[in-house]
Amino acid sequence: MRKVLVLSAMMLTTVVTLAKDIKTVVVTTNPEMHCENCEKKIKGNLRFEKGVKSIKTDLKTKTVTIEYDADKTNVSNIIKGFKKIKYEATEVKKEAAKEQKTEKK
Repeated sequence: MRKVLVLSAMMLTTVVTLAKDIKTVVVTTNPEMHCENCEKKIKGNLRFEKGVKSIKTDLKTKTVTIEYDADKTNVSNIIKGFKKIKYEATEVKKEAAKEQKTEKK
């Protein structure tokens, strides 16, 4: 029993130290994302950017929500990724991003 507890504690410690720093950024684009083809272009190209974990688009609010590994990339690199596909991305205020999350719950 003691061995199981020690082993469990060691595994938990390992999991905590290996946890990734996943962050979320919400951006709007110029030109505005207005159709399914825009969504496909953004999702299809940004998924190859280093550190990007998930991409969610919302045509109603014309926003793109990106989850990324902060150990591998940052917001400015993600914005550079948009420039590669001829979009100019602007980060939405963090307060607006929090409101959007609470609305979905």
